[in-house]
Amino acid sequence: MVDLKHALVRIRTLRIISLVISFILLNAVLFGLEPQPLLPPVLQSSGSPASTVGDPFAVMQYMFYEAVFPWLPLASFLISAVLLGRMLCGWVCPFGFIQEILGFVKRKHREVSPRANRDMIYLKYGILGIVLFLSVTVSAATLMGIGRAYKDALGIFAQAPFNALSPHDTLFALLPTMISTAVSSEAPFADILGGIAALPPLFWVRLIVLGLVIAFAFYVPRSFCRYLCPVGAIMALLNHFSFLGLERDVLRCTKEGCRSCVDVCPMKVPILDLPWKKFTHPECIYCLECVDACSPTAIKPKFP
Repeated sequence: MVDLKHALVRIRTLRIISLVISFILLNAVLFGLEPQPLLPPVLQSSGSPASTVGDPFAVMQYMFYEAVFPWLPLASFLISAVLLGRMLCGWVCPFGFIQEILGFVKRKHREVSPRANRDMIYLKYGILGIVLFLSVTVSAATLMGIGRAYKDALGIFAQAPFNALSPHDTLFALLPTMISTAVSSEAPFADILGGIAALPPLFWVRLIVLGLVIAFAFYVPRSFCRYLCPVGAIMALLNHFSFLGLERDVLRCTKEGCRSCVDVCPMKVPILDLPWKKFTHPECIYCLECVDACSPTAIKPKFP
């Protein structure tokens, strides 16, 4: 009975419930909820027919495209990061929820070596840098009066470089729209198949990118969050200034011979190498798996 009670009140259970509820609310247009003028700093495709909120990273790219400084999305990133760090990545993000489901499907995962993990973390910063470079240079070209030629040269990557290939846009916007169109179409099935075969190469590239990302997340938990998400990169940079953090009790922590907190961390945060008192880490999404796993209850959230 005690074990059952412990299982029901585990933080992981609460977090999964939060992810499910958030996924429903952020895609509640299907249930009649009107879209809201909100930009939560998570991967949520504005192009999804079911989306109730906007995508701050896509809005930021579009505002640069129109040569407008992106005050609103930047404010969303900054305020959320200062108050909650990367907590929304672990408790709200729809694409994070998809990765959680994949983690449940395959229980035995591949381990990434600490050195490879450290090196691969920089991939998301590289993606963020490329996207910002393209967006800012489009904005600068527009202000200098040569924006049209530069936009034509970039083609599909001019307006929103990341979203042109992003797996979350493909999963939540492109594929649902295509399926909905095909279902509502009165065309013969053979014509629909012919239309699919005639889709442009960009569609198949996007499908391959989505497949690779899903396969990667299938074997390595939260791999997209760890290594590829540009929103995660922004929040990681701002996480240093978060009021929310974690704290280890020096009297309770049996550091010698115990690595349960590090072993369960989906983001591979080196918890035992961090300060005893309140600490933050760029990769921590405050999933609190470490709190659940620590039998001496030496780790707890700290705010502020």
